Amino acid sequence: MMLTINGLTKSFGGLTAVNEVDAVIEKGTITAVIGPNGAGKSTFFHLISGFHQPTKGSIQYNGSDITKTPPHKTAALGISRTFQTTHLFEQSTVIDNVLIGHRVRTKATIIDAIFRTKREKNEEKKCYEKAREMLDFVGLSHLENNPVHSITQEEQKRTAIALALATDPELLLLDEPAAGINPDETIELASLIKKIVRNGVTVCLIEHKMPMIMSLADHIIVLNHGSKIAEGTPEEIKNNPEVIKAYLGGEENVETG
Repeated sequence: MMLTINGLTKSFGGLTAVNEVDAVIEKGTITAVIGPNGAGKSTFFHLISGFHQPTKGSIQYNGSDITKTPPHKTAALGISRTFQTTHLFEQSTVIDNVLIGHRVRTKATIIDAIFRTKREKNEEKKCYEKAREMLDFVGLSHLENNPVHSITQEEQKRTAIALALATDPELLLLDEPAAGINPDETIELASLIKKIVRNGVTVCLIEHKMPMIMSLADHIIVLNHGSKIAEGTPEEIKNNPEVIKAYLGGEENVETG
């Protein structure tokens, strides 16, 4: 397994946001994490990517313990992510946002940057080459010089994905990538996610749009009140009584979104 999670728990004072969750993510697959609002999904991602330290439990990545690894080291190991709200520099250009991603793979120091050494210039060139490659991959080459604030929400989502891909990840965590975009854009985004997996990156995503998840995911993990209540294939999840019960009375419907 690429990622193995055992007994993962995160408490904030008297609130347990993630409670004794076991999960696995297999290489080359699309895993979806679903559940009603407040189920602990984003906290679960924060724990995997190192933004939160677990109260207890363990995370194994490619056979190594990364339970308490900070975010920058997690990224260097090959785990990258996007956020529910896009974390981009809105006044900067699209390409300037994306080229930041490949910096995790460079070795230039602050001294190299101050004196503009040969190593700094070579690595800067590589970062721009990688950024342009990723913008072409997500279909945004024509916008590379546009400031982020001037592009659409859907284009900002693609920019955030390009930034995450520029770190050369093995595992990509997408936090609600289809939030705020229309049905046609959602279909295009699902196609992009499939393309990412075809190119060797394993994907785990949080998403509320159930039709997208049911057509896209190989495996689904369902959280409710911080606990895992079910997991399985889309067909198994769609017919699971516990999942249906968790969604009853909520905004989402397991089958139709």
